[in-house]
Amino acid sequence: MNTLPRVKKRKGKKMKKMILTMVAMLSMTAAFAEGEKTAEVSNLEAYELNINMNKLSKALGLYDDQKEAVEEIHHTFAAELKFAAVYGKEDRDAMVKRAISNDVKWMRYILNKYQMRTYLELLNVTMKNRGLIK
Repeated sequence: MNTLPRVKKRKGKKMKKMILTMVAMLSMTAAFAEGEKTAEVSNLEAYELNINMNKLSKALGLYDDQKEAVEEIHHTFAAELKFAAVYGKEDRDAMVKRAISNDVKWMRYILNKYQMRTYLELLNVTMKNRGLIK
């Protein structure tokens, strides 16, 4: 009769270890999955370009008619970047380059030489800080 209680205790300990191991595995899996979603969200946030147009127009010294045109071009550029965010890495990189190229091309029509130089500096810093260009 002494052997029966020992067997039951051993089964109880094994079962307890199995359950604890399963709980630990599930919680670790959930933690890893949460980390992936966080990286995905921060990646998508890099493609959202919310710029204060008043500060941009002040930095560039824009006139009223230039301000309206720059604002329209910027909205187009921001939409192209958001669109690029949903594609795979290779397609995304090509779309970002094309969006930047189009933005610069259209801004050249609106801005003078000095404004364009300042705009390119701001654009390069913004894109590098967001990790969109290297």
